[in-house]
Amino acid sequence: MERVCFLLQVKRERLEEYKERHRAVWPDMLEALRKTGWRNYSLFLRPDGLLVGYLETDDFAAAQQAMAETGVNGRWQAEMAEFFEVGRPDEGLLRLDEVFHLD
Repeated sequence: MERVCFLLQVKRERLEEYKERHRAVWPDMLEALRKTGWRNYSLFLRPDGLLVGYLETDDFAAAQQAMAETGVNGRWQAEMAEFFEVGRPDEGLLRLDEVFHLD
């Protein structure tokens, strides 16, 4: 299993709307994430817009590819791109190296 942590930057002026969108993630998006191997997935948002994501998966590259092949992901990413400094979040995330884990 891979533990994956990544960073993105949400535009400060869009923070409240970004949080609101995540209070009502589309059911078909949630289903697609589950079906493509995204488990224990969380997003954490700092007041300055720094977004930290965490998930567990068997193979992150395969999970990303499987999501990219779903229609719902393309629609979601297109809508969410306006919230980020880098555009589409699925293409602009910065994955962090794990340096310690307490099991």
